[in-house]
Amino acid sequence: MATVDYKKMLMKEKNFVKEVTEHLAADPQTTANRFAALIKEHEKQWGKNYMLFSSPGRIEVCGNHTDHNNGKVVAAAVTADTLAVVTPLNGSKVMVKSVGYPEVEVDISDTSIHESEKGTSLALVRGVVKGMRDRGYQTGGFAATTVSQVCKGAGMSSSASFEVLVCEILNELYNNGVVPPIQKAIISQYAENVYFGKPSGLMDQASIALGGISYIDFKDTAAPEVRKPLWDFKDIPVVVVNCGGDHCDLTPQYAAIRYEMEEVAAYFGQKKLRFVAPESFYADIAGLRNKVSGRAVLRAMHYFEENARVDALVEAINTIDEAKAMALISASGDSSYKKLQNCYAEGDTSQPIPLALALCKRFDGVVACRVHGGGFAGTILTFVRNNHKEAFCETMSKVFGKDNVFAVGIRSTGTRKINL
Repeated sequence: MATVDYKKMLMKEKNFVKEVTEHLAADPQTTANRFAALIKEHEKQWGKNYMLFSSPGRIEVCGNHTDHNNGKVVAAAVTADTLAVVTPLNGSKVMVKSVGYPEVEVDISDTSIHESEKGTSLALVRGVVKGMRDRGYQTGGFAATTVSQVCKGAGMSSSASFEVLVCEILNELYNNGVVPPIQKAIISQYAENVYFGKPSGLMDQASIALGGISYIDFKDTAAPEVRKPLWDFKDIPVVVVNCGGDHCDLTPQYAAIRYEMEEVAAYFGQKKLRFVAPESFYADIAGLRNKVSGRAVLRAMHYFEENARVDALVEAINTIDEAKAMALISASGDSSYKKLQNCYAEGDTSQPIPLALALCKRFDGVVACRVHGGGFAGTILTFVRNNHKEAFCETMSKVFGKDNVFAVGIRSTGTRKINL
């Protein structure tokens, strides 16, 4: 029997090159090669009836740790993504085989919370299904074979990429694609908060579901305000440096940021900092210090300043004020370092993020750099002049490894089915 050349088969598909180029901002040959390996593996067990999906990772440009207190962010979906080959199944089984991980099997007739599943993919699948059903959407079984460039524990939201992927698969298979992006984000966040056990805000899921670069105001988390600034800084590639360390076991330190901000809000009779007037906060810091830690006060200062920085950054993006935009991104990172204090975990003497940031400051051509995402471990985000990118990547690769330094692009669409 002749061996099927899956890559060639995809490249012959009328819409594949257009879909990958326009919607994923990716190289069609490379993407076809990635999908080819998945299809070959998937067909062995599930046959030739399948669909193709892509779910991006995300970068957070400004608005570090504000979303969980109804704050503002600028974030973007990026070209590093999770690919999936999917076949619908009769019955109530969801089967997910991710390359490099054991197969996950979930009976979605049971959507109760399983304490033993917290922190696992099983919990995310079960939580997304429950979230869909609670909002009146249909669900059903499927088999998926996946591979991801969104590295687990490296700060680009691998869990959110997976959650929104599961949501979009159910959307396409059983709901005719009618679920709005923000609803997919809310459902996915619910799965992460309630089933997975991580008290994240809505930024990760929203930026992945929306695609492109997004300004998101979470004052009303049921209906966030979304705007789409036009990022036009073409001479400044975005380079991610995975500094090492895995933030998967650092949930208590992430959670402390949210809870300390909420302690400050509670002092003023509110549940979230968004509903505390900044002038009231600054006028009563002396009283606050008798009720909460100094770190909580500093984290609240970061929150109020960061919301103002997000608004200023959107204005700089829309007016194509490169110098101002880059300065604001770096200022956001500096505030995260000094006030939010999420650049290294408690007791960590290796301090890979401070080391990476210090090296960036010494490198000609880096116009902005910052801790990326949750922090504590994982990645930094750098904006490097195009004519310095190659030298920068080579220099940082010597310290952190070649596979851990890579450029990402901003893709125009969020999680989606590839229409062939």
